[in-house]
Amino acid sequence: MDPSISLPTTQTVKVKKKERILTVTIKRLLKNKLAVIGVIIILIQVAMAIFAPLITIHDPVKQNLGSSELPVFSESHWLGTDNYGRDVWSRIVFGARISLVVGFVAVSLGLLGGVTLGLLAGYYKRLDGIIMRIVDLLFSFPGILLAMLIIAILGTSLINVAIAISIWSIPSCARIVRGSVLSIKGKEHIMAMRSLGASDARIMLKHILPNAIAPIIVFATMRMATAILSTASLSYLGLGAQPPTPEWGAMIAQGQAFMWTSPHLTVVPGIAIMLTVFAFNIVGDGLRDALDPNMDIK
Repeated sequence: MDPSISLPTTQTVKVKKKERILTVTIKRLLKNKLAVIGVIIILIQVAMAIFAPLITIHDPVKQNLGSSELPVFSESHWLGTDNYGRDVWSRIVFGARISLVVGFVAVSLGLLGGVTLGLLAGYYKRLDGIIMRIVDLLFSFPGILLAMLIIAILGTSLINVAIAISIWSIPSCARIVRGSVLSIKGKEHIMAMRSLGASDARIMLKHILPNAIAPIIVFATMRMATAILSTASLSYLGLGAQPPTPEWGAMIAQGQAFMWTSPHLTVVPGIAIMLTVFAFNIVGDGLRDALDPNMDIK
């Protein structure tokens, strides 16, 4: 054999395989027109959050009682103003930053706890019963009531909202990861790694977790929708963002008293919540289909 011809290494083969999986997943996702719309909405929301100071001309918390309750398409206030004269567009844009950050932090913390518990429960049979009973206990509380209980203990703030939603997310994530681990750990390549003396930590982190990443990604995407909606719900109830913080749920709560005279104070933030939750849900559905190995791409 010609020594100038180099055979592909195992690492190269793995990288090429990952690149192919990523390419196929993207192609499948792009074939789903509804998911593409969802991605566009999410990108717009992220851009709004990042460039909020550049795309607004008014301070979202500055009051101007002389310009209160201006209607939509008013001069320099194209989404009108609230009862304190604050620009609704500025508050919507800065509210996107709050909703996305709180949602991302809550989902990240939930994944950290849920993936850890799911891995341990699925891999170690002696821990399975204990961990799953704890998960069942958390499932016995309705999600929003559990979050309200946690906030009642910790206090009202957006940080505590993120912690409460993350704790609420742990049991669902743990169940999903546990099921994936149970289906993967009995496969031949995992048994081979055990026979070669690989440590449990290496097997779980290097060989089991990467193969269970697809359902975790889908869960995280769809959980973002739940986290954003829960943040708005808790703020609406007065347990999250406090005035004058520009948060969508708090804006609806503040504007409901003016529903008949200035409906845009509740309709506009309501539409923002609806579009964002809708976008994350349909992208999650699209990713679930795109990451399904049984689906063929034409």
